[in-house]
Amino acid sequence: MERERIYTMKVFLTPLMPFLLILILPDGTLSNDCPKDCSCSTPESILCFLRRSSTIPKGVPTSTKSLYLFSNGIEGLTAEDFDGLENLEMLDLSQNKLTELPERVFEHLTSLRNLDLSSNQITHISEECFQGMALLERLYLYSNIIETIDPAAFNGLENLLELKLQRNHLTSLPALSMPQLLLLDLRFNALPTLGPSDLQTPNLESLKLGGVGLTSLNKELISSLKNLHELDISGNHLDSFPSVLKETQGLIHLSLAGNPMGPLKVEDLQSLGELQELDISSLSLQGLPDEFSQLLPHLRKLTIAENPFNCLCTLAWFPRWLRAQSITLERTEETRCHFPPINAGKVLERLDHKDFGCPTTTTVTTTTVKTTTTQPVPVTTLPSTTRAIPVTRASDNPRDKGNDSLLPPVPASPSSSSKEDLGEEHRFCPSHTCLNGGTCRLDQHGQVECTCPHGTSGMYCEVQNHRPASPPGDEMPMVTATVDTPDISSHQATATSILLDLHRYIEMRPYIRGIRLTYRNLSGPDRRPIQLSLPASFPEYRLRGLKPNSTYTVCASPLGAPSGTDSVCTEAQTAAESVRGTDTLSGDQRLTTMLVPAIAILLLLVLIAIAVGVVCYLRRKRAKGHLDLDCEPSQLELDGVKTSLDNGALPQKQPQLTIPEPAVQNGNLEYEVLLLQDHCTSNNNMSSHKPSYF
Repeated sequence: MERERIYTMKVFLTPLMPFLLILILPDGTLSNDCPKDCSCSTPESILCFLRRSSTIPKGVPTSTKSLYLFSNGIEGLTAEDFDGLENLEMLDLSQNKLTELPERVFEHLTSLRNLDLSSNQITHISEECFQGMALLERLYLYSNIIETIDPAAFNGLENLLELKLQRNHLTSLPALSMPQLLLLDLRFNALPTLGPSDLQTPNLESLKLGGVGLTSLNKELISSLKNLHELDISGNHLDSFPSVLKETQGLIHLSLAGNPMGPLKVEDLQSLGELQELDISSLSLQGLPDEFSQLLPHLRKLTIAENPFNCLCTLAWFPRWLRAQSITLERTEETRCHFPPINAGKVLERLDHKDFGCPTTTTVTTTTVKTTTTQPVPVTTLPSTTRAIPVTRASDNPRDKGNDSLLPPVPASPSSSSKEDLGEEHRFCPSHTCLNGGTCRLDQHGQVECTCPHGTSGMYCEVQNHRPASPPGDEMPMVTATVDTPDISSHQATATSILLDLHRYIEMRPYIRGIRLTYRNLSGPDRRPIQLSLPASFPEYRLRGLKPNSTYTVCASPLGAPSGTDSVCTEAQTAAESVRGTDTLSGDQRLTTMLVPAIAILLLLVLIAIAVGVVCYLRRKRAKGHLDLDCEPSQLELDGVKTSLDNGALPQKQPQLTIPEPAVQNGNLEYEVLLLQDHCTSNNNMSSHKPSYF
């Protein structure tokens, strides 16, 4: 019986609390004084789940140390509810309907160490609601609607180790003087300014400030936290890498995701050599410095999702480094290439070295009597043209085999010993990157730069600034036509991709630092929006991996702005999926049009021929059916006929002989009566008449 109750309770437990079942539901017997609708697996642990009662259960044993009351529908608390529970150490009141905490409501719980009030509807923390809880170590108040906290609300909580206040409506924070506090979570509140006077927590190890609206990180605050190991400042408005982090030592976990701070520099990460986890998602990164692999020797988890990476030769080291160092790349499917077009949409981690378009390195081997050296052939990149020095190798000319001394000397580069020239083969720019005759090159960070000719401008020289001159002698006034051009448009749609034109959107908004693209499929069952972050230097972008023959809505908005601000949308249609060409399809249609009637006529003729054959066969059968007997005459009849013939007696005909129906017509138009018909049946299955005998 008890096992059935335990099984029923397990079925209804929420997925968020499975560990409670292991802690408080081991094999045992139910307590006799267990409160109604609760489970007491041990005398010290009580679980009351989904009681659907607005009050605390009555009759809780005084020996109870753990009381779990989550999802009970409790609407109010009184100090009398906890009378006699001085031994209680764990109280879980999460996921109820509490709106307020009365003064000194927990004062009888002098041994309480863990209090969970999360996911309620509490709006205010009063001055004395936590009075008398000197031993409290963990206080969880997250996911409420708390707007204000009394400055003295946390006084006396000197042993508090963890305080979680995330996902509330706080706009200010009382001074937290907690010398033992190790974890403080303030994420998703409105706290744009935090200083050392707000957090008097010298032993704090984990500080989470994601999405609080920071525009800068207070240097004095971070410097005062000497024991800080985890820092989350994601989703804020930091426009540059915080300078205080360049001097911070001991950070193990760092999250910078979703800040408009731009590309990371080598000097930003030099003091973070102890990092084990790093999140730099959504920073509009186009690449990573190649020194990145040497700066973070202890890194074990890395998140770089939602960045528009240029998957060129300067980034070819990255997948190999991940595998060599056994680093886990989080959100792998969201870490994709945006450039060049051949790699757009591909998962960065899954690319091979050859996919990055690195040029083949040509080497010359010079042999002497004592040594053999290998020298890279220098490549000189000029502003307008790229020219490689031709090299003739011994293997290219059959006459030179076995005679390396005939090779021409390799011209020495004046700066061949410098780091920039040794890595020149890695500074590779794909063809057709710059438009209108522009020259492409990569800077020291791997970013694409175009040198534009006169009269053009833009990231890729895509904007033509000159206006064609009027013909000589043409005195007609210039007429300017105003065309209502959409800010974003689509063209060159295939079955699985759409090319977006963002030229006008970028031109009309020169102040934006990036573009947030949001698209969803209006033709399919799954209409969830998908978001991408692009730099403002992408005038065109191709959406890939779409569904054929579907209508998509695509919206563009400035990166970092609130959702829906300055959003421009358009609709685009992907082409239908086609397996074969149009000509083949129309040819097949013509062939089908010709074959179907011909086959139908042929089948009709075959059916007619079969029908005629069956009719003729039946007629022949009917004509000959009277001569074909299905059985032999009986032995008695044969003996009787034979005896009569032996005695010389002949059968006498009756005076009037009636010709029965089953008769056969001979050639003289006379009918002969068939004999021996009493045990035989004609082939045509017609009934026969018995003939007359002597």
